[in-house]
Amino acid sequence: MAATVKECLELQLLEVEMLLSMFPKRGEFSVDLRNAGGALPPQLEYRIALHVGEAKVKVELQVLLPHMYPQVAPQLFARSDALHRQQQLQLNTRLTSHISSLDPGDLCVCEAVQWVKDNTLPLLENCQASSECAAEAVRAKEMLHRMWIYSHHIYRQELRKKIFDCAKKLNLTGFCLTGKPGVICVEGLQENCEEFWRVIRYPNWKHISCKHVENIETEGSVDNLRLFHSFEDLQFQAHGDYGLRNDYHMDLGQFLEFLKQHQSGHIFQILFGVEGKLSDN
Repeated sequence: MAATVKECLELQLLEVEMLLSMFPKRGEFSVDLRNAGGALPPQLEYRIALHVGEAKVKVELQVLLPHMYPQVAPQLFARSDALHRQQQLQLNTRLTSHISSLDPGDLCVCEAVQWVKDNTLPLLENCQASSECAAEAVRAKEMLHRMWIYSHHIYRQELRKKIFDCAKKLNLTGFCLTGKPGVICVEGLQENCEEFWRVIRYPNWKHISCKHVENIETEGSVDNLRLFHSFEDLQFQAHGDYGLRNDYHMDLGQFLEFLKQHQSGHIFQILFGVEGKLSDN
């Protein structure tokens, strides 16, 4: 007989209890709940901090459980600052393949934890043992990734907190323009920008789009290419008084001036479809 959502959620909670007993220390296991909307309860999302090998290399395993897990596969993603992008891609591709080879219907996050522990260290050792890999790492060019994101509006405090917390965690600079319209710019490593984009728009931010992406290659540090020194909270003077509706339009003239101060005046037309002009006053 097919399992029900209730039965699947009960199994998920049993697995979480098991994982909590395996990772009892502060910071090792953190849980989030993602609102699914409708009659379904929130989805379970959690992060497990693993320390691999004698060097205690930190690897974070991110887990998102569909309501019908373990009848369907979980969404898993392993990331570590010690892994190059290609290594991280290889690790996650192999992890997904391994999980798909297991029997459907079985809890598998504990299995995924052990697999990540066993398979992360060989990737690091293989790279360190290869002089060609080391030489390639020296020669490798860094890529600064910059994303310009447009939203119909940004008001809610919990959404703004999510944006700022995520940018800080991923070492991204840029800004968030609060109000109507809402604009976000993030810059940093490509994988971090893409992770930011994935996190903030999931699960149900509909009126948001990435309008423009810039990639700039350098043989030095990407920090030298950043237009922003931190992640700024932009709030300009609003037009009109809409009372309790809190539905106000930001002064786009001030925003254009801000963009030009950061060598980004051309972005105004990309975001809004019109050429920006500053007042003579």
